[in-house]
Amino acid sequence: MKKNRRVITRRDFLRLTATATVASAAGLSIFAEESQKVDKVESVVKKAKVILVRDANVLDDNKQVNAKILEKMLDDAVTSLTGTSDPVEAWKQIVKPTDIVGVKSNHWNPLRTPAELEEAIKKRLIDAGVKEDKISVGDRGILNNPIFQQATALINSRPMRTHDWAGVGSLIKNYIQFSPSPSSWHNDSCANLAQLWDLPIVKGKTRLNILVLLTPLFHSKGPHNYQEQYTWAYKGLLVGTDPVAIDATGVRIIEAKRRAYFGKDLPFEVSPKHIRLAEEKFHLGIADANRIEVIKSGWMDDVLI
Repeated sequence: MKKNRRVITRRDFLRLTATATVASAAGLSIFAEESQKVDKVESVVKKAKVILVRDANVLDDNKQVNAKILEKMLDDAVTSLTGTSDPVEAWKQIVKPTDIVGVKSNHWNPLRTPAELEEAIKKRLIDAGVKEDKISVGDRGILNNPIFQQATALINSRPMRTHDWAGVGSLIKNYIQFSPSPSSWHNDSCANLAQLWDLPIVKGKTRLNILVLLTPLFHSKGPHNYQEQYTWAYKGLLVGTDPVAIDATGVRIIEAKRRAYFGKDLPFEVSPKHIRLAEEKFHLGIADANRIEVIKSGWMDDVLI
């Protein structure tokens, strides 16, 4: 039994919560200075913050991206997340000028991370003081990329879609290319994907997660299956520091769209159980919707959550 357990007073709670807001936004170790005083961070921080930003005009009638609007959506999400009104100052809470930054994108051809978003992320990293030659955007081949090999910070961004092996392809799964053997993670519906985040090249480095829901894929059958009829112009971004909370929120939106489209609850072809296990087994983040605070802004038509 532990002895001399510290009792957290109201003053302690307010001080620690303020510390957590800044530290979590910067991708730092929350309550690093308090680790000897508090047994569990969970006793103070009980919810994950997820920012949902949408804009009706980010896509034209042909689903082409308006780069300026997408950049503003990213700015709005990051300033909301950090509680800072200026986007550059917000990014300065996320990265330092001395950082080497790998932007983990996703280049699956039918539904890739928009190049416009990659450019917006890179621009803000440079605005925050990171040297351009210390930034790399990549997907396949990142293990051979010197920037990713030396990275002190990672930005994780990919589109949301249904997936034949994992139920959904989203932020947790996006790190599969950090493994020298990606296919080895496909067993049991990719149940152990959260362990990717313990790989030395990844662990503790992720500063920001951006799940793209501009035109999510909400239904598919078979490996790499893509049918445009099962996408829709949701025109959103989900942003935060907790990849599990963001993925869980994305799944709720996809489930709501499936209900609306098919007129009933239609289970995924493969259960995306790796998201639940990321919390319950691997303690990577929060999957429980009751412990996720979704802050919504922008276009609210058919928000589905």
